[in-house]
Amino acid sequence: MPLRVTGPITPLLIGGLAVAGVGLQAHAQRYEIDPLSLAYSEHCSVCHGDHLEGTALGTPLQGVALRYGDSAGEIAASIANGFPGQGMPGWSEVLPAAEIRKLAIYIADLRADISRWDTRRDMPLAIPEGTVASELHDFRIEAFASGSAWKIYSIAPLPDGGFLLTEKRRGVRIVSAGGVVLPAIEGTPKVDVNDDPDGRWPNRPHGLGWLMEVATHPDYERNGWIYLQYGDRCIDCNAVGGAVSMSRLVRGRIEDGRWVDEETLWGVGVERYTWRTDMAAGGRICFDDDGHVFISVGFKGLSTSHGIQDLGEPYGKIHRMHDDGRVPADNPFVDVPGAWPTTWTYGHRAPEGLEFNRRTGQLWSTEMGPRGGDEINLLLPGRNYGWPLTSKGVDYDGTPVEYGKELGITFDLADIEQPVVDLTPAPAVSSFVFYEGDAFPSWRNHMLVGSLRATDLFRVEVDGDRLVERETLIEDLARIRDVEVGVDGLVYLLLEHGTGWDIVRLVPAAGG
Repeated sequence: MPLRVTGPITPLLIGGLAVAGVGLQAHAQRYEIDPLSLAYSEHCSVCHGDHLEGTALGTPLQGVALRYGDSAGEIAASIANGFPGQGMPGWSEVLPAAEIRKLAIYIADLRADISRWDTRRDMPLAIPEGTVASELHDFRIEAFASGSAWKIYSIAPLPDGGFLLTEKRRGVRIVSAGGVVLPAIEGTPKVDVNDDPDGRWPNRPHGLGWLMEVATHPDYERNGWIYLQYGDRCIDCNAVGGAVSMSRLVRGRIEDGRWVDEETLWGVGVERYTWRTDMAAGGRICFDDDGHVFISVGFKGLSTSHGIQDLGEPYGKIHRMHDDGRVPADNPFVDVPGAWPTTWTYGHRAPEGLEFNRRTGQLWSTEMGPRGGDEINLLLPGRNYGWPLTSKGVDYDGTPVEYGKELGITFDLADIEQPVVDLTPAPAVSSFVFYEGDAFPSWRNHMLVGSLRATDLFRVEVDGDRLVERETLIEDLARIRDVEVGVDGLVYLLLEHGTGWDIVRLVPAAGG
């Protein structure tokens, strides 16, 4: 628990402001009273107002731009170091770093007006008309295909200009190059439509036995292999009892509308299946240029911390294998007694995107944190990415992420790989792609990153392990579940919204 400062508190100020308009609403997460708002009220509201509106003692923190940066990290630095010449003391010797980070996240949340994000889930899609302007390319958003199922997950480009599509509770479909949605492929792994059979997640879709990522083999035109990751489900098959599931990777082919030649490439024994939702699995697939396939498996253990730091458990890991399921001899933990031999990296919470950069030969992921702490990570073999020992976000009750105390794990922060991009406030980051195509040449080697809660599309440029630039290309569109580049070089977005799903594409604007 963070140190609570008692007694008289000097009012907190954040100085150096210039006017710029933003909205404001309180964000309560799952609690009747937002735990982070209590910290703000205690330390900041005297000078900056209950709603960041400012007072006679201090400048407003909403409706203005912060001269020294408005990211959570920059706000935390302003709080810690202060601006003595402008009447604001530094707080680093008064408040612990965790409390300062909590205040910064709360201020950043309100400045971004993140409560507006929650209004998008149940709204129908409205595609913007006309040209969307951005820094490097102007573009239009065109409709391509649509359907009525709300639970979709992934698209994979096909050589003929069409796509494979996964619907979590229905199976795999082909979308033709003309945008026609064909009937579901027969014989794919069984999916389950019963969201919450045991009542563990009231009023929320649980997901035990959902279909997740679909991907084609890099040499698909020759061998026809299609890869699927899904939640393999069983009932009363282990000590947990009731309905349970666990990620599984299979490959097969499609012939005459049927799924054939299925092979299981990665799975675990039913003793490790859990009741935790398939939403926690990540469930993404990617290939490198050396014949390997990678999959992401998030916090599918019995708790948010179970097994993630344990090399003998499959949870919270990125796994690497040959594309036929064999374990590579050069995997980082293959010779460690008791370790899961396919583990490539560990310490992951919810890795929602997984991509290989063919220019640099690097593996990257996007990952959801708790409140704050969404990340873009460069995945280096054998490295620990920190969950549930540490995070740049905080837990939903406002306490720091430090489950190591419960688990009896001590660690040096220098041994934890830090994110290349800290996405706080957390937009519920989803899938992404490295753009390589001719339609948008200035975007080449940039990441195009989707989000669920924020419903935005970001362009992110990195240089090695350093963030160069981040731009919001599209704002308030719909929940972006997947991002892909088609064979035509256009960018395709898989969207879910209040009336179903859509695939839209970004098309260069004339003269843009």
